Amino acid sequence: MTTLLIAEHDNAALNEQTGKALAAAAKLGGDVHVLVAGQGAGAVVEAAAKLDGAAKVLTVDDEAYAHGLAEPLADLVVKLAGDYEAIVFAATTTGKNVAPRVAALLDVMQISDIIAVVSSDTFERPIYAGNAVQTVKSKDAKKVITVRTSSFQASGEGGSAEIAPVDAAGNPALSRFVEERLAESDRPELTAAKVILSGGRALGSKEKFEEVVLPLADKLGAAVGASRAAVDAGYAPNDWQVGQTGKVVAPELYIAAGISGAIQHLAGMKDSKVIVAINKDEDAPIFQVADYGLVADLFQALPEMKDKL
Repeated sequence: MTTLLIAEHDNAALNEQTGKALAAAAKLGGDVHVLVAGQGAGAVVEAAAKLDGAAKVLTVDDEAYAHGLAEPLADLVVKLAGDYEAIVFAATTTGKNVAPRVAALLDVMQISDIIAVVSSDTFERPIYAGNAVQTVKSKDAKKVITVRTSSFQASGEGGSAEIAPVDAAGNPALSRFVEERLAESDRPELTAAKVILSGGRALGSKEKFEEVVLPLADKLGAAVGASRAAVDAGYAPNDWQVGQTGKVVAPELYIAAGISGAIQHLAGMKDSKVIVAINKDEDAPIFQVADYGLVADLFQALPEMKDKL
């Protein structure tokens, strides 16, 4: 069995989610080939070739793939699909954008958000906001899979995969790149952070969120997250949202301040190595998954933690 893994990158650096998806792809058995499609992405190709578990790196250098548009990338993957039994993506924004198109063009069922590989045709994936785990067995000859990368340790370096240029598939011109607006922050990116401090609706306002949560996050060198309730109330921007409809994270330390622990939020952070909950309601559901719980007023506890640190 040979698997094609689609690398995620920005033409300058390989996204670490690719290494985690590679760890899942390797469990399917057989060789794993990594596709790097971009423009001027030589550094990405070299990084992909060094990943443990990568047998070959396919590289395509073309303007059509410079900005990761879904349609040309999907057409390229389908063009290459004939040689592979499985096609694997990380379950990131990019993977979730491209994989369904590939599955539709191949006329197969996509297997989404897997958290474990049982065998080459059987997988585990969370359902009901993570409250149950479903075992899925696929009869499709070609499998299109997205991987919940928080469930896998990234493959290390030390490999020396063969690098093989392949031809582009052309651009269907169904969409075009207009511009890119990147949020700039001195804090770590949420999905890659080792420490995350998240605030909930209990903070009461955007001003209180910034006054209480951000100083402690900066002291910890932590990324900042938020519950959907806090985001919907306007306390925090959308890209800070953690949960079923936000980002799925698995840091070494996750601190939930003023978050009750709705199942939709737990689905996005329950794989964290250590969970600390701060809530003045001792019956809050968040305490059921927390490794450490503090029943306290967060407006007193967070500034005190900052002062102690």
